[in-house]
Amino acid sequence: MDDFARPFWLGLPYWLVGAILILALFGAFQVYYWVGRKLGEKLYESRIGVKLGRERIAKIEHVVEKWGALAVYGCFWVPMLRHTLPWVAGALRVSYPWYVVASALGCLTWAPMWWFGMTAIVWGWLELAARSPLTAALVAVLAVAGLALLIVRRRRRRQRAADEQLLVS
Repeated sequence: MDDFARPFWLGLPYWLVGAILILALFGAFQVYYWVGRKLGEKLYESRIGVKLGRERIAKIEHVVEKWGALAVYGCFWVPMLRHTLPWVAGALRVSYPWYVVASALGCLTWAPMWWFGMTAIVWGWLELAARSPLTAALVAVLAVAGLALLIVRRRRRRQRAADEQLLVS
């Protein structure tokens, strides 16, 4: 049997699980849009809106106003924007037909890369763990340390920028 058609998860072939994930992501993006469209200005007072802050939402609005549906496609590649820009696009009433095209293209390009890439990383690490548990543990520790370092650097950079902003004002 071809590896691509062999049952992978819950007895489903690998390709079908990927297709279901793409459709689920596309569905989520439609929900985000319509929630944003329905709530409009009320989004600012929502729990998510308050947590993000008006300034951050204003930046996202600027991106959507400047790039329109193209911003929707681009948001797939930017982690924070991926789940905030679609509802802002709805609130700003981005053309829905263009939104559908942009979100479909984003789902069709980003999701398979994530699905295949993440699967390759997980299965590769499991293969490494089966051959050398010590090496796999070391790789996991290095990955967590690298992620922690990245987070610390970003927070320090933001804090420096905020401190400089205070000095300027």
